[in-house]
Amino acid sequence: MFEVLVFLVVFIVLGQMWTRIHALERRLEFAESGPAAPLAAPAPAAFAQAPAPPVERWWEAEPIPAADPVEAAAPETEPENLPKAEPERLLAPEPETADPEPARGFGFEELFGRRLPIWAGGITLAVAGVLIVRYSIEAGLLSPLVRFVAGLAFGGGLIAAAELALRLEHRVRDPRVRQALAGAGIASLYASILVGVNLYALIGPMTAFAAMAAVTVLAMGLSLRFGAPSALLGLVGGLAAPALVGAGDPNVPLLTLYLVSAVAGLSVLARTRRWTWLGIGALTGGLGWGLALVLGGVPDTADSLSIGAYLLVIGIALPHIALPARAARLVRIGESLVAASEMAALVAAGGFSLLHWGLFGLISIAIVWLARREEMFERLPLAGLALALPLIGIWPNPSPAHFALVLIGAAIIYGGPALRDLWRSKGGLIEVGQIAALSLGGALLAAIHFHRADGSADLALAAVALAAAAFPAAAAALGWRTAGRREDSRFSLLVCTSALLAAAAAVLAIPIATLPLAIAAIAGALLLLSLAAGDVRIEPAAWLGACTALLLLAGAPGFAAEAQRTIGSGGPVDMAMAVLRWGGLAGAALLFAARARPGAVRAAAQAVAAALAYGAAAQLVPAAWLSLAAPAALLGLAFSGRRFATDALLPAMTVVLAVTLGWAAAPLLLWSKAALLSLAGNPVFVTGLPGLRDTVQRLLVPAGLIAGSAWVAARQVDAEIRRTALATALAFGLVAAHVLFKQAFGLETAAGFVARGLAERTLWEALLLGAATVAWKLGSRPAALALGGAALAHLGWYGLVLHNPLWAEQSVGPLVLLNLLACLYGLPLALLALAPRIAPDLFPRWERPRAAAQMLLVALFAFSTLRQLVHGSILVAPGLSQGEDIARSILAVALAIGFLLWGMRRRSRSWRIGSLVLMLAAVAKVFLLDASGLEGLMRIASFVALGFSLIGIGWLYSRSLGGGRAH
Repeated sequence: MFEVLVFLVVFIVLGQMWTRIHALERRLEFAESGPAAPLAAPAPAAFAQAPAPPVERWWEAEPIPAADPVEAAAPETEPENLPKAEPERLLAPEPETADPEPARGFGFEELFGRRLPIWAGGITLAVAGVLIVRYSIEAGLLSPLVRFVAGLAFGGGLIAAAELALRLEHRVRDPRVRQALAGAGIASLYASILVGVNLYALIGPMTAFAAMAAVTVLAMGLSLRFGAPSALLGLVGGLAAPALVGAGDPNVPLLTLYLVSAVAGLSVLARTRRWTWLGIGALTGGLGWGLALVLGGVPDTADSLSIGAYLLVIGIALPHIALPARAARLVRIGESLVAASEMAALVAAGGFSLLHWGLFGLISIAIVWLARREEMFERLPLAGLALALPLIGIWPNPSPAHFALVLIGAAIIYGGPALRDLWRSKGGLIEVGQIAALSLGGALLAAIHFHRADGSADLALAAVALAAAAFPAAAAALGWRTAGRREDSRFSLLVCTSALLAAAAAVLAIPIATLPLAIAAIAGALLLLSLAAGDVRIEPAAWLGACTALLLLAGAPGFAAEAQRTIGSGGPVDMAMAVLRWGGLAGAALLFAARARPGAVRAAAQAVAAALAYGAAAQLVPAAWLSLAAPAALLGLAFSGRRFATDALLPAMTVVLAVTLGWAAAPLLLWSKAALLSLAGNPVFVTGLPGLRDTVQRLLVPAGLIAGSAWVAARQVDAEIRRTALATALAFGLVAAHVLFKQAFGLETAAGFVARGLAERTLWEALLLGAATVAWKLGSRPAALALGGAALAHLGWYGLVLHNPLWAEQSVGPLVLLNLLACLYGLPLALLALAPRIAPDLFPRWERPRAAAQMLLVALFAFSTLRQLVHGSILVAPGLSQGEDIARSILAVALAIGFLLWGMRRRSRSWRIGSLVLMLAAVAKVFLLDASGLEGLMRIASFVALGFSLIGIGWLYSRSLGGGRAH
């Protein structure tokens, strides 16, 4: 330890001495070169022979420091201590042969040859004195008394040599010699006194104290006479002496008394001479000894009191003596914090007894006093509290009584002044931090130390949390009528701290099943308090509490069973508790929806309230009828919305609609699966569709209620939202109607599908067209177009493509013309005929496709009827007779003639082109197919008939072209 200390001191000496000696040398050079010039006017020759002035080096190019008025009075800066310059030497130049002395710099020779040896010699003398004493002890050469007296004599001799060097200054011509000798003598005296009292017991404690006090006074006097280096070496020797002597267990009270005396004397000297570096060094060494004493072992009562008092003096009192009020601000704060930290270590080393806690309380009181006395220490209590709370946290197995006593003491020391100043002009966030740290830290530390896994201490800890919550609540209440309460966050932080502790008490005291209600109540209270206080800073804490309550609801033990009821299944649950949880949180959400300031928060709260209200209803409504709760609530919200502004209840209505869609998801998915398979030609059987009850409760009735809600809220919601709701209702209604329609026919097998499939599809398409007509009459053009489009798509894909009787096994009925073929082809023909009236703006653009579709439908109906005449109800029966084949050709020619006549009447070129195409197809069939199978008169007759037909068509065609303009 000594070697390290010597190294540090040497480093400090080098820095300080270099600065001061460099300043003195610059002043000497200035005195020798600058002021001497105007004293005499030398001859020009003399001027020519004068050596050039020293060139100022760049590393020395700095302003000449002003003389310190205090240091100017010190002995080492007195004029008589400086080398005397004779007037003749100042007036006359140096001889021509003299070599000018180069300007000194901070070079190797300057440092190691001129400056360091003297100071190293002084330190070596001090160390040599101690080593001589040690050697004499180890070798047994001298008796204890002789060693003691010899040490005192050696120290006195060194001081006398310093005085002699001062008196022989004209010969020594270096003030550092006397400074080094004086410092070494002081260190030797300190070491000798400690050896005499601790090692040999030659003098008693009081005598030793008096002797050390005398040496301290002597060191102060010598520093005044010989300068700062003597004080520095006295500091080193005085603080290093206990470590150099130390044999056996030291007398802690006496050692602390000595250290206090030494540091105090040096502090007084530092303040008197304004040597801040000396004060910092003394205090740092004193705190180092304090740490060594704390870590030296478990102290008894006397040692603990001595160390505690020592830390109080070193860390709190002496920094005000050694350091100026405004200088070394960080150093003063650091000294206090280090002293408090060492006191905390003393508490831990002493076993956390009440005595040691009392010592820590004393230094805490001193810290608070400092903070109230000087503004620069206003944040120091926070640091002290940051030491106190972790120290309480690491306290092993404290008794409840001692724990409460220490915690209450901390609250009084740190919280009392903070509460007093909180709402005054000097109060601010620092005081809020102290109050919050005490409240939260106290409750947390109590839980750390006394919480039991079996929950036996939960009620007591809940009481502690409530008591802790009362502290910031009372602090906030005191500021209720303060004028500047809204200007900063003091009030809001205190309120939030109290709310957090109240929530912690609820966690400890209330079963988890009802905990969401308690947290929601606290959140609601925060919202109301924010409104009453006019402080918007509190409201985000209320939102956070509400979100926490929702998370706790999801984690409640009965949540899984309660949530299962919302999807229509699950066993019995505790209904009362479930309704209380869901309903209570719904009420809290309604409060936020009504009173929260941001619109986004109100909307979100309204949506959450709707979901929670549905959850509460789900616990009461039987599962069989639960699917009707959401659409019924939607209609109720629509009626209620008439009293509010536009879109006021839209978030809640959206949530309820989403719940309705959730209930409809299962039947919609089942129906969609069957519908997708039907697109590939698979028949839709009743067994693959939703049941009758689900269809009515989840689709049909909700469709009506959704449509009713859209109609009731027509003035409260936007047109787009209303159209979306109506489209949803229409989709639900169509799916429900289709399922119910399929239930009426009851197609379950492939045979039933062959017998009644065409009839079922035809009736369904007719119903869709009828509904489209009704919607058109009621003025709902989008609904009419949607229904009509659905009917046409169904008819085109399923009736004419997938399951057309011409190529699919479908029964059309036994009667000719009075069968399902007329409906199958008549419905689209009727729609195509009415198209110009339904959509007159689209008619000119789609005239040719419409005509082509009409001709195709007429041709399909004609050929299907021919097939029905021959084969009966099932048109795909195997077999094709010669007569039927010829009849097809004749029918094709007849249709071609009919299309031509109709095109001539309607002046439609599309029909005439169609007629021509059909005639050419018939001719090709007759020549290529029919004629090849006929013989004799039948073959001749066929050709004759075909020839007259072609002539007739040509004649009619020519008349048509000549009779008017084709289109």
